Amino acid sequence: MSKKTPSDLQFSHFGLYVRDLPRMAAFYKQALRFTQTDAGDLGTVQLVFLSRDPAEHHQLVLATGRPEALPFNVVNQISFRVPDIATLRRFHDRLLAHGASDMHPVTHGNAVSIYCRDPEGNRLELFMDTPWYCEQPLREPIDIAQPDEAILAQAEAIAKRFPKFMSRAEWQAEVARRMQEDQRGD
Repeated sequence: MSKKTPSDLQFSHFGLYVRDLPRMAAFYKQALRFTQTDAGDLGTVQLVFLSRDPAEHHQLVLATGRPEALPFNVVNQISFRVPDIATLRRFHDRLLAHGASDMHPVTHGNAVSIYCRDPEGNRLELFMDTPWYCEQPLREPIDIAQPDEAILAQAEAIAKRFPKFMSRAEWQAEVARRMQEDQRGD
């Protein structure tokens, strides 16, 4: 399947206000292996630019200025795709070793994910797509220590319980068709 989107609008990067810039930069560099591409001041705001893709100057920017007493974090989650369960397991262990908290391995049927919180409480999701589609939202716990085959079998069994279960390829073709229809009005 082509990675091209039917739209001229593509997501590029995300920025977070942080309280402790050195701690947060270290977490993302050590736990998730981002590379710092730049850093500096913009007026009174200090910035750190991070990327895992040499084609992107930054995929994540951290900026000073997050208030100490925020009653609510408006960022629901920041999600990262990984290629397989072995990589998901490896990052699970790295995240825990570098200060992530509130760790939850789950399946959505169409993905296997781990959710956790970074050192300032922002929710992260690392996920691996499965070959299936099923209606969302769906979230059921899994044991990430199980063999890959057992995790995938559990994810498939959960996905198959839903009436719109289909292959990811079928779902992608349907969504591509709908997106083309939505773009016709431009």
